Amino acid sequence: MAAAARLLPLLLLPLGWVRPGAYTDLPGSGWLAGTVPEEPRCTVERADASLTYSLFLQRFAFSRPVILGGVTDNSAFRALCTREKLLAAFGPFPVRLSTANTYSYRKVDVPFQEYVEHLLKPQDPARLGSDTLYFFGDNNFTEWGPLFQHYVPPPFRIPGTSPAYSFGIAGSGSGVPFHWHGPGFSEVIFGRKRWFLYPPDRTPHFHPNESTLAWLQHTYPTLPPAQRPLECTLRPGEVLYFPDRWWHATLNLDTSVFISTFLG
Repeated sequence: MAAAARLLPLLLLPLGWVRPGAYTDLPGSGWLAGTVPEEPRCTVERADASLTYSLFLQRFAFSRPVILGGVTDNSAFRALCTREKLLAAFGPFPVRLSTANTYSYRKVDVPFQEYVEHLLKPQDPARLGSDTLYFFGDNNFTEWGPLFQHYVPPPFRIPGTSPAYSFGIAGSGSGVPFHWHGPGFSEVIFGRKRWFLYPPDRTPHFHPNESTLAWLQHTYPTLPPAQRPLECTLRPGEVLYFPDRWWHATLNLDTSVFISTFLG
């Protein structure tokens, strides 16, 4: 509780999260670090490379999320995902942006270079999700396929499913409000991404067009401890697994490069 009390003033000072002068480069990436706070305590279970496939199926695949550390080595893929390398490889290619709300109905196509140089900015806490454009999937696999060939996915699968990649880059403070879909993995390549998760039988209180940043400022502090979600911040090289139909919302603490493996 003491840690939560220390965090509360940060949650009530949105202007402190969007100061342009507060942003510096993430080392070796060309992407910008942010100032959005992490959670006081990670409440998602962690596992390392000693986790076997049979134990993954038994303990996590159908029941609860887990953060996997050391299960893959994506240093080669990470080296291709610096700002300089991605702009050189994909700058003129169009990317499809989606609105950062629960339903993500609106789609806009822009050149990747335009997105990175003009639209990839820290989230304004007052801006609605329907007015925030976000690159987090809808990848053209003809163009992005050569990059994905270098990605090493998590070694686990759900029987009867096949994997599909979703690659994205988003500014500090951006994210997607609560939603659910099938199971999958999400790995951070650069930056930090904070996750909030509820099981299928616990529908979170949120507005589908409110940004995750606004929800964190306005709703999260009012939740009793027993009503708060499971949460944790992923760092580069860490992979989150989320089961089928689990509610989840994301918040990019830095400019984040990330890739998800959806199990359809």
